[in-house]
Amino acid sequence: MNGTPLNFWIALAVSTAIMLPLPVAMLSGWTPPWMRKRQAGMRLRAYGFLCIYALMPLNGIPRIAGASNETVTACMTVGFGCPAIAAVLFLLAERKDSGARTAGHTEPREG
Repeated sequence: MNGTPLNFWIALAVSTAIMLPLPVAMLSGWTPPWMRKRQAGMRLRAYGFLCIYALMPLNGIPRIAGASNETVTACMTVGFGCPAIAAVLFLLAERKDSGARTAGHTEPREG
């Protein structure tokens, strides 16, 4: 069940390089060009992306550490909640954006 640790190290490194920079930049105040008109829910989107990223460490780190099958299964089970939480955060962000559009304003962004 645990497989080769090298495969999980590679998957963790690639997912970190691909998934982590965008939400960190969004939380620091940067807005991607394709989201400039939807800034009200930017923080919620960033947290949603972090929840999606959290799935990889929750599945990979116990396997890298050579944890027992019960621990790996428990972490996988918790990991399945991450995309669900991300979906809720994305829906809340969209709702916040639509509320800001109907009110005619967006939250001011720093930087």
